Amino acid sequence: MNKKLTIGSRSSKLALIYALIAKNKIVQNTHLNEEDILIKEITTKGDQVQDVRLSEVGGKGLFSTNIEKELQDKKIDIAVHALKDLPAKESKGLIADIFLERNDPREILITNDRKKLKDLKPNAIIGTSSYRREFQIMNIRKDLKCKLIRGNVDTRIKKLRNGFYDAIILSYAGVQFLKNDDKISEIFSVSDIVPSAGQGIISLQCRDDNTEISSILKKVNHRETYLRAHAERNVLKVLEGDCETAVGAHATINKKKIILEAELFSLDGTQRFYEKKSSEIENAKELGIEVGQILKMKSKDSYKK
Repeated sequence: MNKKLTIGSRSSKLALIYALIAKNKIVQNTHLNEEDILIKEITTKGDQVQDVRLSEVGGKGLFSTNIEKELQDKKIDIAVHALKDLPAKESKGLIADIFLERNDPREILITNDRKKLKDLKPNAIIGTSSYRREFQIMNIRKDLKCKLIRGNVDTRIKKLRNGFYDAIILSYAGVQFLKNDDKISEIFSVSDIVPSAGQGIISLQCRDDNTEISSILKKVNHRETYLRAHAERNVLKVLEGDCETAVGAHATINKKKIILEAELFSLDGTQRFYEKKSSEIENAKELGIEVGQILKMKSKDSYKK
């Protein structure tokens, strides 16, 4: 390349860690050097609006739209996203089909007094901005109350410490990267709380007509993560889910088999629909479609407005 390559990222501390990981992977696997790659911080609407649910102000795209616009306008060459924050439908002219090796997809609980979920007092207040997490928690303990919390990881922990919540639920990967492991009270298994599709995965996006960048990115693509990501994301595509869709999907690979489990809740959270199926790994994408269709049929569209 005869010019510097620019990576676009959200400006949060965690997002910039993801961007640096992406940069390092590219340097390790290509002819490019560190000085060949710049990281550009981009403010998103999702970072600016901190007091309401994302679904009330535009949904998941709030964390990606501004970054994608810079990519479409050729102001950056690569966009870095937390895959779980990326809408299932591809944006025009862009392709987000490169995935770095998955980090831990599990969910964790942080409380002020190190209590686990089962030990929290009745009516304890759990902070989450996700309907999925809220309904999953209520499915385990109906006597707890969930309350909206927004902001980055450090902000949420501070709100917990200040007594606005009795506990908060976060993704394990984010807490690990920010070195807050010592604050964790409980780690949930992926079966106890099925994660968001793509949770723990960093996705790299480029323009679909930029063959030079595309060939660079293919060198850092992690094959197993790629298969798991497509299986999980295809569940979302079939359901045509948005931010209000309470759905979790998690795929694992065991030798030549891919196992996908997913759960979907009705709009009010009172009904839970679950499916778990396996297939040969080369059928990962088809498996996601199949599981999505089964959930759609079971739910009779009760998850939609």
